[in-house]
Amino acid sequence: MGVIGTAGHVDHGKSSLVRALTGIDPDRLREEKEREMTIDLGFAWLDLPNGERAGIIDVPGHKDFIKNMLAGVGGIDAALFVVAADEGVMPQTREHLDILDLLQINAGVVALTKIDLVDEPEWLDLVEAELLQAFEGTSLEKAPIVRVSSRTGQGLDELKAALARALASAGAKQDRGRGRLPIDRAFTIAGFGTVVTGTLIDGVFRVGDEVEIQPAGLKGRIRGLQSHKDKLERAVAGSRVAVNLSGVSVDQLQRGQVVALPGVLTGTLMVDASLRYLPDAPAPLKHGVHVDFFSGAAEVPAVVRLLDKNLLHPAETAWVQLQLERPVALLKGDRFIIRLPSPSVTIGGGVIVDAHPARRHRRFRPEVIERLKTLAYGTPAELLVQALQRSEPATLEELRSRLLLDAAAIQHALREALAAGDILVLGPAEAAPNPSALLISRGGWSRLSGQIEQILDDYHRQYPLRRGMPREELKSRLRLAGRAFNQALESGTRAGVLQEVNGSIMRPGHSVTFSAEQQARIQQVLAQFRREPFTPPSIPEIEPALGAELLNACFEQGLLVRISDDIAFLPETYQTMLDQIVAHLRQAGSITVAQVRDMFGASRRYALALMGYLDQQGVTKRVGDERVLR
Repeated sequence: MGVIGTAGHVDHGKSSLVRALTGIDPDRLREEKEREMTIDLGFAWLDLPNGERAGIIDVPGHKDFIKNMLAGVGGIDAALFVVAADEGVMPQTREHLDILDLLQINAGVVALTKIDLVDEPEWLDLVEAELLQAFEGTSLEKAPIVRVSSRTGQGLDELKAALARALASAGAKQDRGRGRLPIDRAFTIAGFGTVVTGTLIDGVFRVGDEVEIQPAGLKGRIRGLQSHKDKLERAVAGSRVAVNLSGVSVDQLQRGQVVALPGVLTGTLMVDASLRYLPDAPAPLKHGVHVDFFSGAAEVPAVVRLLDKNLLHPAETAWVQLQLERPVALLKGDRFIIRLPSPSVTIGGGVIVDAHPARRHRRFRPEVIERLKTLAYGTPAELLVQALQRSEPATLEELRSRLLLDAAAIQHALREALAAGDILVLGPAEAAPNPSALLISRGGWSRLSGQIEQILDDYHRQYPLRRGMPREELKSRLRLAGRAFNQALESGTRAGVLQEVNGSIMRPGHSVTFSAEQQARIQQVLAQFRREPFTPPSIPEIEPALGAELLNACFEQGLLVRISDDIAFLPETYQTMLDQIVAHLRQAGSITVAQVRDMFGASRRYALALMGYLDQQGVTKRVGDERVLR
C-alpha cells in the first residue's frame, strides 16, 4: 500500500491520465468540470499489476493553485510526473520538480503524455532529452520515462508496472508509533457525521481510538475507518484513510489540522530548521523576510530569521528560525516548503530540527548553531533509537557496539528515551536499564502489536469455533526467538492486545458462540452421554455428528472432558468418578483398574483410559497393577 501524487504543468493531462489508469474521475468540483481544469485536490486509487492497491492524489497544475498542490504532496510515497509531449518542460514543470526535490520524494515515474498528438518520433526523443536535463541532479533524476496516451491507452500497462516498481523502491513509511493524519478534506455524510480524509503518515489508527485534532486541541473518537471505500478496523502508516469522527463537528475542522493519537503532538508558533534556498530563487533571502510556510496540508504566513548568515544566496543552505503567524502541529523531521507571497513563487524548503524551541534565538551564536547541528544529525537518545530500529528487539549490550558513545552517555540516552516513550521494554518494565533487558522502539512495538492483532483477528475469523491460536503457531508466525516471544506476550497482555488461556492466545473479548443449528447438534450428542454416563459413545462415534471443529470447541468450552484419544465424559460425570476414586483411595490406600470398572459398571476400556488420565493429571500414581494417591 502506498500513495502516488501527480505533478506537472497545467493542461498536461494529469487528471485525464488518472481517469485512464483508474476509471475514476478525480475532478470532483463542478467548477473543475466546467473549466476542464483541476483546482483542488482529487483522489482515486489504482490496482497495480502486483496485486497491491495504491492511492492517487491528483494535484492542480495551474500556478494560481500551487498552494492546493502543496497540501497534497506532503504525504506521498512516489510521484507520477506528467509532461505533455506536444509542449515539453514548462514553468510549473520546473516548480513542481523543485517542490518534490525539496520534499525529498525519491521515487517516481515520468509520464510523457499526449503522444497521440505528436506525429514525429524525433520530437519525442527531443522532449525526453529535455526532461533528462531538467531532472538531472534532483531527487527524481533516475525516474523512468514512459510514453503514454490517455486517449488511446498506449503505454498504460507499462506505466502501471513502472509505478509498482517505484512504490516498491520507496518502501513502506516508517512507523515511529506516533499516529497522525494531516487533514486535507473535512465533510459530513448523512447517517455517519463528520468525516476527514488524509494520508496516515505515521503510526496506526484503530476503530475506537481516542484522538486529538491539533493544533486546536479538540478531542474526538474514531467511529470508523475506510481506505478506498473498504472498511477497516485498523489503518497503517502510508495509507489513504477516511476517518469517521465522533465528538467534533465539521465546522470545527479545516485543511491543515492534524488528527493524532493523544499526546503525539501539539501546536507551535516557532520552529528551528535547516533551509535550502533554491538555485533559481529570484534574489538573496534577507533576514526577517515574510514568506508562506507549508508543511503537511498546513499553510501559514511566517517570518524567516537567519541565524548564521546576513543574506542567504541562491543554492545556499542556512540555519533558520521560523516564526509562524498561527499555530501549526509539527514534529521534528517534518519537511516544509516556503514561497514568496508576491510574486508567488517557491524559493526553498527544508527539514524541522526542533518543533518547539524554548526561546527566540540570538543570531550568530556558535552555541545555538552547534545545538541545531546536534539536533539535525541526532542526539544520543535519537542515535540509540535509530540503532535499535535497525535490529529490534535488542538488548542494550547488543546496541553498544553500534554506537560511538561511552557507557555513561548510553545509559543517559536510554533513560531519556524511556522517559519520552521512544523506547519500551519488552516483558517486565522494571528490567530496564538492565543491560540484558530486551528493548524495542515505540514504532517497533506499534508494528509488532499490530501484527499480533492482525494475526489473531484473522485466526478468529478463519476458526470462529476455536478459543484461540496455539502458542507455538503464533510464535512461528511472528518469527521471534523464545525469550523475545515470551516477553512480547507479556507486554501484549499488559497492553490489552492479547490474552492467554491454557496455551491458547486470543484477542481480549473473543468468545466462541454457537449457532442455533450447532447448539441443537451439541445437545443431541450430550443427551447420548447422559443416557450412558459411564459408558458413553466414543469420540470417533460422535465426530461425524459434530464435525472436527465443533467437537474441538466442545472440549475447549468444557462441555466434554477428553480422557484419551477415544474416550470423553461429561464434566459432571468425570467429577463424580474422580470424587469416588479419591474417596476410595483415602480409605483403602490403593485401587485397581478392575475395581474402577466394577465401581461404575463400565468396561475395562473406560476404566483403563480414566486411570491413565488421572496419572497424567497428577492425581494418582501407578505402583505395579495398582494406583495410589500421588
